[in-house]
Amino acid sequence: HIEDDIPLIQADAARLSQVLNNLLSNALRHTPSEGMIELSIQASPESVRLTVRDNGDGIPQEQLTHIFDRFYRADRSRTRSTGGSGLGLAIVKGLVEAHGGTVSAYSKGLGQGTTFVVRLPT
Repeated sequence: HIEDDIPLIQADAARLSQVLNNLLSNALRHTPSEGMIELSIQASPESVRLTVRDNGDGIPQEQLTHIFDRFYRADRSRTRSTGGSGLGLAIVKGLVEAHGGTVSAYSKGLGQGTTFVVRLPT
């Protein structure tokens, strides 16, 4: 879903592609094949908001504060060979903040899906 009249932002297109690819890869990894992943872009007077929402595995509340930490994996059963290095969301946070933006994550818990919101200044 993309709103009309999204303002331009000054950004490194390759780095923002990396952010989006990482968030979508995570959503695909944690959402069953019959699940749903929604991408939306909305504008406010001071920012553009990119939202990636899924109805997949979800994240327990106590882990939400750590998911942007380097090497952190919410699913402890995953290893580097089965689920990445634990750096993806830390990289997302670093790239978004380098653009003057913020990233946050929301989930009601296991089995309730996850929503990532990236805000970038206009």
